[in-house]
Amino acid sequence: MVRLGTGLGWRPEIADAVERMPGVDWVEAVAENVCPGHLPESLLRLRERGVTVVPHGVSLGLGGAERPDETRLTALAERAEALGSPLVTEHIAFVRAGGALTASPRLEAGHLLPVPRTRDALDVLCENVRIAQDALPVPLAVENIAALFSWPGEEMTEGQFLYELADRTGVRLLIDVANLHTNHVNRGEDPAKALAELPLEALAYVHVAGGFERDGVWHDSHAHPVPRPVLDILTDLASRVSPPGVLLERDENFPAPEELERELDIIREALATGGASRTAALPEPVRTAARAVPEAPAPVRERLALEQTALLSALVAGTPAPEGFDRVRLGVQARALAAKRADVVAKVAPELPVILGDGYRPAFLAYAQRHPMTGGYRRDALEFAGRLLAEGRPADAGARAELREWRQERSGPKPRSRRPGVRLARATRRVLLRR
Repeated sequence: MVRLGTGLGWRPEIADAVERMPGVDWVEAVAENVCPGHLPESLLRLRERGVTVVPHGVSLGLGGAERPDETRLTALAERAEALGSPLVTEHIAFVRAGGALTASPRLEAGHLLPVPRTRDALDVLCENVRIAQDALPVPLAVENIAALFSWPGEEMTEGQFLYELADRTGVRLLIDVANLHTNHVNRGEDPAKALAELPLEALAYVHVAGGFERDGVWHDSHAHPVPRPVLDILTDLASRVSPPGVLLERDENFPAPEELERELDIIREALATGGASRTAALPEPVRTAARAVPEAPAPVRERLALEQTALLSALVAGTPAPEGFDRVRLGVQARALAAKRADVVAKVAPELPVILGDGYRPAFLAYAQRHPMTGGYRRDALEFAGRLLAEGRPADAGARAELREWRQERSGPKPRSRRPGVRLARATRRVLLRR
């Protein structure tokens, strides 16, 4: 088991601060945001100093009805090798549905959604995890996610579900204590009971993050300070086992480096408090070998595919909520997915908020209500721009011409010329159109 220490989520916006920050033993980078052939200079410098870098995947969808995509698995393996990582991590979630198993259009959630804690879903998840393990050059750890709603007819608690998963596959666990708090507020689940049921000997490391509560719903924002209840859960976990590593996640609304350092110190204090209450140093547990995982029968995958597609369609395409779900909570989740989609598109295509100004967000949210995402965010940005132009928007002729120019540059039959003279002419034309 790799001892990682105290770490911080590496993001481009805070790369310089992370490099200079004392006491950061390791970092975690979103795998999909890192290109193996063009690693960020900051990560290379950290690696040269001996700082461990762990790639954290968000797009495999191991809890989905389909088997993991080979291309995505290869990409994750390449990142692990390029970074010299001792392990890689992903989520117990589904992120897309539809397609061949349901003979329906593929839908993308753009976010992590919970899987039902049923025997059928567990069988599919276990097989998917074993496929991923076989394709990766280093051990895999999987993370419990935050959820705004529950599936009807669940057969296991979160702790029981994770215990079965680890026991059957030998996979390691990345426990997010902020997500345990989220599920406590949103689903009434006791974090202490979940920790008591977990196979803590399978623990790879721990995530800590902040969020906020609105109208009785906890939103796992990764954009706010870590609250006391999350630190209390971390202390409880540390009273049961010494975590191999703990990492602070922050994805946006980044504070000053001094504030991040203070949060890391508070996390260390919570760990020390929990460690002091352990009655004795526990011996390193010995795990038995994982059992053979049989293939999930085709009818099981098809049944799960239909259930997940119906749910995702209700969240992103406005179809009726499946029976047994809390419609109010699904509405909250649908709005959260649309808002996240708008935020990510604005990052992927930062020119769109500039061109559209204050009209970007309401225009995109209106678009998202009628047009589910069927591909990645870059394609989503292009389709959004195309839809606006087809409707004769924006109203301002200059902005409309600029939007058309932007879209043509990214979706034309051949790349636009990068020669300085041509680029200057295009920039001049844009300025004149704005007048």
